[in-house]
Amino acid sequence: MVYDFVIYEKVEHIAYVTINRPEVLNALHPDASHEMAEVWDDFASDENLWIAILTGSGSRGFSAGNDLKATASRNDGSNVGNTRGIQVQSGFGGLTNRFDLHKPIIGAVNGWAMGGGCELALACDILIASEQARFGLPEPRVGLAALAGGVHRLPRHIPLKIAMGMILTGKNIDAHEAYRWGLVNEVVAHDDLMSTAEKWALEIMECAPLSVRGSKEAALKGLDVPLWSAIGAGNNFPVLQKHFASEDRIEGPRAFADKRKPNWKAM
Repeated sequence: MVYDFVIYEKVEHIAYVTINRPEVLNALHPDASHEMAEVWDDFASDENLWIAILTGSGSRGFSAGNDLKATASRNDGSNVGNTRGIQVQSGFGGLTNRFDLHKPIIGAVNGWAMGGGCELALACDILIASEQARFGLPEPRVGLAALAGGVHRLPRHIPLKIAMGMILTGKNIDAHEAYRWGLVNEVVAHDDLMSTAEKWALEIMECAPLSVRGSKEAALKGLDVPLWSAIGAGNNFPVLQKHFASEDRIEGPRAFADKRKPNWKAM
């Protein structure tokens, strides 16, 4: 599939999603956000895709967030002919409100992840950061607020006082400080970013796909309830139930006993 503002590639079980507006540090306007929503819809529905890697074009920006020039243009009425709405139901970049996507997503943060770009990164399950990466929620500095999940996800990912310091001042942090606070999984040289993200993807794909998705579902839904309730839910999470009824549930122990690699089918 060919898009104007997103590069979407499928290689075996991996989907590569690249925001492709490097001239504005991959900031998103409505058309770009709608295209990304279509991409995530396809990723979610394609049974052959098990994992996604999200990154940005060029060497400077993962995503600078909301395209403020496009926002200003909308506000002054200069593009009233645009038929696409500003909001996407599944959130900024078609991702930040997508709470039913249980396939894992790796963010390969190649540069500035600001505002909505930081919120996209926070919506990923694993983050690999280039040494050039920076993270921040500068919305208050331009009269806005990080309401695509930033003000809620950041305090869940790092210590509250550190998160509030970033949220209330709009200041950003570099990749190494992000690693120090546990915001990213690994910091690597810029040229090693994608190969490292792929290494993580391959390690995940050594596991049973439905087991991975069920584990993600249980972990994230469990954050919303007391520990006793999350543990008590046990096998009642829908994706885990699907896994327990799958061929992979039998294949895993059998492969272990046979001392061979399992042949996962995700069905």
